[in-house]
Amino acid sequence: MSPLLSRASVFAPAATLAPIMAMTLSEYPRDRQRVAIPQVEAQIVVRFGPTLPDGVDVHAMGPRTQVQRKFIRGGQRAVLARLRPGTYEAALGISAAELQGTPVPLDALWGHAPVHRLREQLAAATDTQAASALLEAAVSARVSRQTAAAVAPAFLHAALERLQIHNVGQVARDLAVSERHLRRVLRDTLGLGPKTYARLQRFAHAVRLAQSAPDANWSAIAADTGYYDQAHLIADFHAIASRTPRALLTELREADGDTP
Repeated sequence: MSPLLSRASVFAPAATLAPIMAMTLSEYPRDRQRVAIPQVEAQIVVRFGPTLPDGVDVHAMGPRTQVQRKFIRGGQRAVLARLRPGTYEAALGISAAELQGTPVPLDALWGHAPVHRLREQLAAATDTQAASALLEAAVSARVSRQTAAAVAPAFLHAALERLQIHNVGQVARDLAVSERHLRRVLRDTLGLGPKTYARLQRFAHAVRLAQSAPDANWSAIAADTGYYDQAHLIADFHAIASRTPRALLTELREADGDTP
């Protein structure tokens, strides 16, 4: 990859059930337009850059339900930690239902002193890999000190997997819980209703399939990802991304530097 292009990597932390389920490390050597598809998980975001106070800031964000477009100045770096559903309250001190898509400074959730120490450590980190390790350690230590009251129901992750294929009524029957209880658990632990969660996962799956194909067949992608038909897929892309599927795919490729 050219040194003028942004670099990003995604990896899973070592502990399978760690509160951080994955991290994305990004560097932006030059100005660029960032296009991000919705994330169904809450995130903790660390940004490094010469225009930030002390060169670093840390904030939390809830699930996003729309494609985001943001102009980023060159010279910035970022670490994005995706939190495992069911751990938000233990990790952040706030419920998923309270955490919306607007960024919240981490010190408003953790308090000034611990975040000040973390910021100092992050500012001294040699690179984004070292910064990600510091962030993971801080989040894991905080979660380990919390009471069991913040632990999600055991069926949560099975429910999230099944919702990508079945409707909420079928998932509730499969798990032997009431539909009302399942909806409440999802709202409390994820900050999204089951229909919204399934819709965003289906959209992300369609985007990934299109990105992996040299020439996207949208009719086939619609069938493979659970849309009724291609028209249903197109309508969802307009609603979530304000673009046609082909236009969004082009936009993502240009933002990643894959086209001149």
